Amino acid sequence: MRSSLAPGIRLITSFSRESWYRGYTLFLTFVFYTSYHLSRKPISIVKSELHRNCSLIIQPQHLNTTNNETWCDWAPFDQDNYQTLFGALDNSFLVAYAIGMFFSGIFGERLPLRYYLSTGMLLSGLFTSLFGLGFYWNIHSIWYYVFVQVMNGVVQTTGWPAVVACVGNWFGKGKRGFIMGIWNSHTSVGNILGSLIAGVFVSSTWGLSFIVPGIIIAVTGVICFLFLVERPEDVNCIPPQHHECPEQEPLLRNASSTEEIFSSPQPVNQEHIHQEEEAISFMGALRIPGVIEFSLCLLFAKLVSYTFLYWLPLYIANVAHFDSKGAGDMSTLFDVGGILGGILAGLVSDYTKGRATTCFVMLIVAAPMLFLYNQIGQNGLPTTIGMLLLCGALVNGPYALITTAVSADLGTHESLRGNSRALSTVTAIIDGTGSIGAALGPLLAGVISPTGWNNVFYMLITADLLACLLLFRLVIKEVRGWCGYSTRQRGMPDFPAAPGHRV
Repeated sequence: MRSSLAPGIRLITSFSRESWYRGYTLFLTFVFYTSYHLSRKPISIVKSELHRNCSLIIQPQHLNTTNNETWCDWAPFDQDNYQTLFGALDNSFLVAYAIGMFFSGIFGERLPLRYYLSTGMLLSGLFTSLFGLGFYWNIHSIWYYVFVQVMNGVVQTTGWPAVVACVGNWFGKGKRGFIMGIWNSHTSVGNILGSLIAGVFVSSTWGLSFIVPGIIIAVTGVICFLFLVERPEDVNCIPPQHHECPEQEPLLRNASSTEEIFSSPQPVNQEHIHQEEEAISFMGALRIPGVIEFSLCLLFAKLVSYTFLYWLPLYIANVAHFDSKGAGDMSTLFDVGGILGGILAGLVSDYTKGRATTCFVMLIVAAPMLFLYNQIGQNGLPTTIGMLLLCGALVNGPYALITTAVSADLGTHESLRGNSRALSTVTAIIDGTGSIGAALGPLLAGVISPTGWNNVFYMLITADLLACLLLFRLVIKEVRGWCGYSTRQRGMPDFPAAPGHRV
């Protein structure tokens, strides 16, 4: 009698070849972008070591110095302007990242993604390590560290457009919001791992807090070069369908909700797949319906998110009177809420087929929740935990959805007629615009905070409402689509095709 097939083998063989490649690509890109965030985190951990309260530390007997207040600090961060210098380090990275992102997508679209990602990770490892080598080379010039941060900000822009383009190449619209909501947790995983690794070395040799993460991201760059598969066609797999037939449909409409995440798509015209695709221009990407609105919305959404990222621990310490470690630990709940919010936003947008409406609702609810958190958020530990989780979900949920599923939807928009090479440029435009807000938010908070925390929250609420306002036209368009109103004539694009694209 023939023995039955083992349950584990039945499970393995139940997935198609395409399914395994999709899961494999999702895992690899998750690891890649985790390493990007892992290498960005050490600077926030090492700041406390570069400038300490030396009066609380026993001075070594062999150290002959007359300055008892700054003997343990690392010059040039041993002066009274150390907060300004730390701000210069943060903003030099963020501004370089924001500017470089607009160009990164253009290069990523025209170069093989495997080479582009690998080079970016190797260079990120180099500049991350160079910051740590300042410890061993005994470098005390602020310009050295600013230069390293600027260069690191530029090369780190290679990551996001490339990984989103890879995932977008492999996954169609069905369940894209849900799967990318889970996948987007690489940001928080990278931040947590970066904090833990940097924390191991920060008190003894802070240089290793940068060198070890630098080595890690460089190693993942080598893995990327050896194992990444950019497109299904490269391994004779059938590419996914990125949009429905050009019938009447609302903007960013998804495929049927019954489409499985890892299922093989329907066969498509192979002759059309192998047509030569021309890289889209910057202005051509801007003409894709929704790109400008979502980009400006992300600017304000990311302004709110990054203000919390940089200032929340200090706010908790000042208002709730936690110590530094307790405030830092408590602030991670905002990120936990962000993970949950990103998954929820993806699920809801997949079910409703309304990306803009999902973002709009979460942002409009976030505004009163931010006000409420500032008023009652510190009234007891349970209230603090609950409000941080809720605010994190409402603030970071739309941010996560726009930078992942929405970017992928727009980069494979129906108006492009199958040309997926716009994905990298569209992603870079959206995230680059958002990064301007990421640089602007913490800067504004630093200027406003001396006038009171209430004013900081008023600024955040205003930014949140502006983000809602920018999506209003798209929300109306989606609602009209749900109600059965035609959004355009059958077979007609929303805008004249960019030069080089067929209509």
